[in-house]
Amino acid sequence: MYTRQPVSKRRRLATVSASLAAACALGVVTAVPASAEVKSTCGTYICVATAYQGRDYVQDITVTTREGLPGTLRAFVGDYRGSKAGVSQYRFVVNREFRAYPKLAVCGGLDRSGRFIENHCVLIP
Repeated sequence: MYTRQPVSKRRRLATVSASLAAACALGVVTAVPASAEVKSTCGTYICVATAYQGRDYVQDITVTTREGLPGTLRAFVGDYRGSKAGVSQYRFVVNREFRAYPKLAVCGGLDRSGRFIENHCVLIP
C-alpha cells in the first residue's frame, strides 16, 4: 500500500535528485571531447597519459607514479614544460598545437630529492 511521505522528505529527495543531475551535467561538460583520443603507457616508476586531437594538438598530459609515492612530476612536449612538486599524480593542461614529423613525443618525468628518476614518453602517430 502506498503511504504519502511528509513534505520535508519529498523536498529532501527532490534536492538530492537535483544535485545528482547537476553533478552528472558538470561531469559531461568537463569531460574530454568525443573527438579526442587518449593514449597512455607506463615505465618502471611512472605512467604517462595524454589526451590529443589529430596528430598535432595536445589537450593534456597526466603523469602518475606507479607506487603512489610523491615526487616532482614533470610534463614536456615541444617547447611546453610544466612541473609540480610533492605530488603522486598531476594533470597538466596544455591545449596547444605542436608540429612534429613523423611522430610527436609527449613525455612525463619524475625527480625525487633532487635526483632524476625516470622520463617516459607516449608517441602520437
